[in-house]
Amino acid sequence: MTPPRLGIGVIGAGRVGAVLGAALRAQGHGILGAYAVSDASRARAAELLPGVPLLDVPAIVERSELLLLAVPDDQLGPLAAGIAATGLAPGGQLVVHTSGRYGTEVLAPLAEAGCAPLALHPAMTFTGTSADLPRLVGCPMAVTAAEEFLPVAAALVVELGGEAVVILEGDRPTYHAALAHAANHLVVLVDQSREVLRRLGIDDPGAYLRPLLEAALDESLRRGSRALTGPVIRGDAGTVAAHLAALEDLDATAADPGTADLGATYRALALAALARATLAPGDRDAIRALLAESTTEEDA
Repeated sequence: MTPPRLGIGVIGAGRVGAVLGAALRAQGHGILGAYAVSDASRARAAELLPGVPLLDVPAIVERSELLLLAVPDDQLGPLAAGIAATGLAPGGQLVVHTSGRYGTEVLAPLAEAGCAPLALHPAMTFTGTSADLPRLVGCPMAVTAAEEFLPVAAALVVELGGEAVVILEGDRPTYHAALAHAANHLVVLVDQSREVLRRLGIDDPGAYLRPLLEAALDESLRRGSRALTGPVIRGDAGTVAAHLAALEDLDATAADPGTADLGATYRALALAALARATLAPGDRDAIRALLAESTTEEDA
């Protein structure tokens, strides 16, 4: 049996860290320890990294040849600075973080201590279960590193089953904004539509929406804004007005006032669709006036 090639420590056994640790373990690397605080993280580590000891951060740093930092973005800088301040990080140690927002500058304190910093971000949503492992195959993964470390980052991506895409340090926030805007706001949009259908008495709104949304997503991924359909693209101001009235009525009777945002979301996205539509000036102006009028009334 081939011995493990790297001893890896996972700091942050959340949805991403536990899955990537399991994927690297399957490639023959040894997971020497994991840091997990919440009950959910501990349960996830037990499921995906069975037999791996749960250790504190200093113990993981001392044992590992590769540190996998899979923590929330705002915790990454303080964590890197804290590890560097302990003086435990050995020179030559690989340090990989999974934040989409950051490149390697956030790991500067560890680089100054002699570590090799790498940024690796899979462009997918993680559930934190074994179902994520096959989804890594063919997944684009953004890598940022100094030129001499790019081959190392690319090799890790290959082992995870992904496809490496180099993103420059200064482009990371823009890159991450694009992904977060698409994935997270899609979830909000679908949740809103599910709630509307539920309030109309449809028992399984997700199943009802599935054929429509799968077709729309497939077309938009292939054709961009040319896949747009609906009343805005047709210049059907009367239908837009009816939609606004219906959604604002639902907002007025929402059980949770904090989610009474159907009208506002519809108006914002309708304006974005209008900017991408090819319409006669009169039709465009009529729809824009409707949307602006509704916004003005609400502000008042």
